[in-house]
Amino acid sequence: MPQVAAASTPADLPTEELDWIQMRKDFAGVHAETTKEKMVRKINENPLVPIGCAATLTALGFGLWNFRQGRSQMSQYMMRARILAQGFTVLALIIGVGMTYGTKEPPKK
Repeated sequence: MPQVAAASTPADLPTEELDWIQMRKDFAGVHAETTKEKMVRKINENPLVPIGCAATLTALGFGLWNFRQGRSQMSQYMMRARILAQGFTVLALIIGVGMTYGTKEPPKK
C-alpha cells in the first residue's frame, strides 16, 4: 500500500516557493496594465505617431488603388507621399522617445 504524504508545513517547502508567496503578497495591490490601457497611454504620450501611421497607410492604399486603376502618375505621387509620411512617423517617434526620456525621473537608490 502506498504511503500518503503528510501535509506540507512551511519548514518543508523550498525557499523558492516561499519567495513566490511573499512576492504575491507584496504585489497584491498593484494594478497590472492591460494591452488596451498601454496602447491608450502611448497614444496620449505621442499622438503624432498614430497620425503618421494612418497617413502612411492611406497613401499606400490610395497609391496601390491608383496603380491597379492604371493611373501611374497619381500612383507615383502617392508613393512619394507615402515616403514623406513614413519620414514624418519616424521623426515623430524619435522626438517622442526623446521627450519621454527627458521627463523620466532617475531611479532612486
